[in-house]
Amino acid sequence: MHIEFRHLRTIKAIHEAGGLARAADQLNITQSALSHQVKGLEDQAGVELFIRRSKPMKLSPAGLRLLRLAEQVLPQVEAAQAEFSSLRDGNTGRMHIAIECHACFEWLFPVLEGFRRNWGDVDVDIRPGLAFDALPALLKEEVDLVVSSDPEDINGVEFIELFDYNAVFVASAQHPLAEKPYVEAEDFIGQNLITYPVERSRLDVFSQLLIPAGVEPASIRQVELTAVILLLVASNRGVSVLPDWVVREVKYSSDYVTRPLTRSGITRRLYAAIRAEDLEKPYMQELIRLAKVEARKLQHV
Repeated sequence: MHIEFRHLRTIKAIHEAGGLARAADQLNITQSALSHQVKGLEDQAGVELFIRRSKPMKLSPAGLRLLRLAEQVLPQVEAAQAEFSSLRDGNTGRMHIAIECHACFEWLFPVLEGFRRNWGDVDVDIRPGLAFDALPALLKEEVDLVVSSDPEDINGVEFIELFDYNAVFVASAQHPLAEKPYVEAEDFIGQNLITYPVERSRLDVFSQLLIPAGVEPASIRQVELTAVILLLVASNRGVSVLPDWVVREVKYSSDYVTRPLTRSGITRRLYAAIRAEDLEKPYMQELIRLAKVEARKLQHV
């Protein structure tokens, strides 16, 4: 027996309307076409689906079975159609984000809170991109956006500029280096450097300063939370290098100072890497907009 969605809609419409004429009007077809459709369905089933002698028309036991099927299946079909429509219109979807910038969690959470209010149907998740190769994962559609400070020329991926920041040296106000107007690579010799738990190549202090200069600090202590890093720095347990906006945002204590790295400073830029095919999705555009708004706030704290 070959049952189509239109057959289920027909059974349901006739049951609700109580007759062929009114059901045909609801379905926007002629009564003759509807009668022919019912006859064809009954021929397939080998049984009558309606008790035609009754007024209004009533379903036979076989017809009632099809009605139960229609009541189960049609709402699911309509829900799927609505979901596909929302996907086409860009009102729903998936936003899985990988972050290659450890400190960016503190910047991203307010962005996602604003995003959630208007885009509740978008499935949002955050994956620390430091734990895997985020850009290859983007190409494989395992994630949908990567926050990174290292743009690459990748076919099918666009890097959208978010904001610039300065990597700054942070030390206790009592630390001898706090007297200098700026610090250089050689100043890290003999220092206890406190960093996020990230491989060296992904830390600005190493990639932009220490590795090119061939300088190694006396020791490295890895700490997960920015507030704890600043607590240790304020207690003169070591020095650190953090994005300037992070230090301004946390505002943990007045017992530490910041200094530029090198005379000219070290400026970095954050990007959102997105598959080119996703750029026009409304929720993607909205997330980028909110990210830039939040970035401007951080830069003026």
